Amino acid sequence: MTTLTVPARPEEDATLRPVPWRRMAWVTWRQHRIAVAGVVALLGVLAVWLWTSGIQVHHAWTAATTCRPAGSAACQNLINTWNGMSNLVANPAVLLLVVPALIGAFAGAPVVARELETGTFRFAWTQGFDRWRWTLAKLVALGVVLVAVGAAFGALLSWCYQPFSAAARPVPSFYGNTPFAVVFGLREITFPAWTLTVFAIGALAGMLIRRVVPAIAATLAVYAGLVLAATGFLREHYLAPLVTSNPNVPSSAWILSEWWTKDGRFIGSIPDTVLSQFCHFTPSPGGKGGGPSPMQANAQCLAPHGYTQWISYQPASRFWPFQWIEGGWLLALSVLLIATTIWLVHRRAT
Repeated sequence: MTTLTVPARPEEDATLRPVPWRRMAWVTWRQHRIAVAGVVALLGVLAVWLWTSGIQVHHAWTAATTCRPAGSAACQNLINTWNGMSNLVANPAVLLLVVPALIGAFAGAPVVARELETGTFRFAWTQGFDRWRWTLAKLVALGVVLVAVGAAFGALLSWCYQPFSAAARPVPSFYGNTPFAVVFGLREITFPAWTLTVFAIGALAGMLIRRVVPAIAATLAVYAGLVLAATGFLREHYLAPLVTSNPNVPSSAWILSEWWTKDGRFIGSIPDTVLSQFCHFTPSPGGKGGGPSPMQANAQCLAPHGYTQWISYQPASRFWPFQWIEGGWLLALSVLLIATTIWLVHRRAT
């Protein structure tokens, strides 16, 4: 008996080629288009509010600065209108702090957690696309989108607040007694950086917890702790603070601490008995009306008696260097978290 064999076709002998990256981009879009649309819609609504508020702020600023004669009643009314613009954009800005957290948590946590929670990873990770490539493609694609829309939103916010910076108001300051301090984390550098970081935290939490809702809750909790650490400790140490005994520190500076010395010896704060003994006047609060601020007045009346006030502060000129520093370490942290997530997905048994 003669056995006939059919030669194998060349395509059956060839090694199966991995699925192209562009296919994974399409899969990522199909799976996460609702989340992306939600992010765009949320930022779109906020952008409309910023745009309309920014137009009013810019118009009020232009009218107040171009009015002549400056001392007239009409010009004074325009100046008062401009001064009232701070409430239009300052108070709602506090609510914008939660936007990076919400975007990152709701976009990042489901990336891996949904697959593990529903069990679809058994199918998704065996379709000619290695699991680490699957994770890398999804996280990078979504991360790029979030950074792009976050940077655009941050740039719009900076434009909205630009007149306050031009007026030497406390908008560009780091903290101080001003509601504008929150703007530091919402500029075109820090806003996308924080959003990407929370997104990376959410992806890692989803891999570890393997449930979407608990992963979102854990992400928000970690974000809150990270913000407290950055604002309460890290940010003030990005660069060595300046120390001066000159009480005329610019109002836009971020004052970190104050202390007194007596004849070169550290005494901390000034007792009230000393103030009542040497200072017999009431300074105008905050230096309003052209008078000295309480800090300046105390330093002036106590200096002849051997007391010296020292001030540690960060000047407003470091605002943008601090932006790049914070954006840099947040980017490094995001890369580390994403790499950890990919490694854990690669190590997990199906």
